[in-house]
Amino acid sequence: MDTKFQFRAGLRYAKKPELYEISHIVEHLAFGANAEFSSEQAFEAEFTKNGAYHNAWTSDFSVCYESECADLEWDRIMHLQQVAIASPRFNNEELQSEKGNVRAELTGYMNDYSRLLWPRLQQSIGEQIPDLQERVKTISNIELRDIREHYRRTHTAENLRFIIAGNLRHRKKEILKMLEGWELKSGERFEIPYDELHAANPILIRRKDASNITFGFSWVVPRKLELAETYAMNLLNHILNGTTGSRIFGQARKGGLVYGMGSDISNGWHNTSWDFDGEVNTESAEKLFDLIHTEIVKVLNGDISDESIEAAKSYATGRYQMGAQTVGQIADFYADNYFMNGIVGKYDSMPSEIKKIKKVTMVDLAREFIGSGINSLVAVSSIDKASIVKLAERLKFS
Repeated sequence: MDTKFQFRAGLRYAKKPELYEISHIVEHLAFGANAEFSSEQAFEAEFTKNGAYHNAWTSDFSVCYESECADLEWDRIMHLQQVAIASPRFNNEELQSEKGNVRAELTGYMNDYSRLLWPRLQQSIGEQIPDLQERVKTISNIELRDIREHYRRTHTAENLRFIIAGNLRHRKKEILKMLEGWELKSGERFEIPYDELHAANPILIRRKDASNITFGFSWVVPRKLELAETYAMNLLNHILNGTTGSRIFGQARKGGLVYGMGSDISNGWHNTSWDFDGEVNTESAEKLFDLIHTEIVKVLNGDISDESIEAAKSYATGRYQMGAQTVGQIADFYADNYFMNGIVGKYDSMPSEIKKIKKVTMVDLAREFIGSGINSLVAVSSIDKASIVKLAERLKFS
C-alpha cells in the first residue's frame, strides 16, 4: 500500500519571510519524537522492521508525507503515519539536529546548478521566493515556538488531502474511520498565493568552476490548464525532447550539441509554465539555441506531422500501461493535479484521452505560451553575461 498525506503547508506559508525555511524543518522533524516514541531512531526501527519505507518532501506550497509497505501490515503502517503526523512531540535537541541537516541539504544544492538556477528564474518573473543562499540564512532564526506555531496553523483536517493506493477491497470504511480518528484541529484549506508575473532579462549566475552552461528557461501563461491541455503539452514535449528521435533533443544529440536536455509542463493554480532545461558546452550553445528556435517556430506554424503525433501517442499509451506496475506509480499519477489543483484524473480513461489529443490543441497552446509575454532565461556558467544575453535573443519570436 502506498500513502501520501499532503498539507498546504510549504515554504510560501511561513508566517514571516525571515522564517521561510520553517516548513522544511517541520517536515524533517515529522518522523522524530511523538506520542508513542521518544526519538526518531525508535520510530524508524519500528516503522521499517518489515521493510516499509517512508519519506517526506517540501515544496513552495506543499508538505507531503509518504509511505509504502507490504499489504500484510498496511494498518500498522497507517497507525504509525497517524502517530507521526498527528501527534509529534517537537523538542529542541531534534530541532537543532534538523536545522543542521537542512542547512547541509541546501548548501549541497548550491553545487547542483539545476537546483541553483530555478529559484532565480522564479524570482526574476515575480514569484515572491528567496534564492538558496537567502533560504539558508533564515534557518538560524527558527526557534521551537515557531515550529509549534507553524505546525498548529497548517496541519489541520481541512488543510489535509490524501491519496491511498493498494488493495482497498473491503477496507475503505476502515481506512476512513482511522483517518477520522486523527487528532487534528479543523482549520482551513489555505489558498495558493498569487504573484503578478512579468517578463525578465536573462540572468547569469557566475561560477568560475562551471566548465559548460547549465540553463533553464520558461514561458508562462497566467492560468491553470485543463487536464486535456496538460496531456496535449506532455505529448508535444515528447515530440520535441522525449527520446533520441525527438525534434530538439534528438537532433541536438545526433549533432553532438548536447548530452542531455528536456522540457516539461508545470501546471499551477494561477499560472502554468513551459520549462526547458539542460547543459551545453559553450562552443555548442548558439547552435543548440538556434535549433530550439527553429523547431518551436515549426510548431507555431503547425508543422507537426501526423506520423510524429501518432508515434507520440503510441509511446504515451505504452508508458501508461507500464505505469501501473506498482501502487506507488498509480498514486504518483494522481498526486500533482490533485494536490495542487484539486483535479482527479481517471487512470483508466488515459488511453482514450491520449487518442483524443489533436494537433490544433498543441499548436494553440504553444502559441499561447510563446505569446504570453512572461518568460525568462537563467544560466549557470563561467562565461560572460553578454554571451547569455545573445542566447536569450535566439529565443525571441516575432
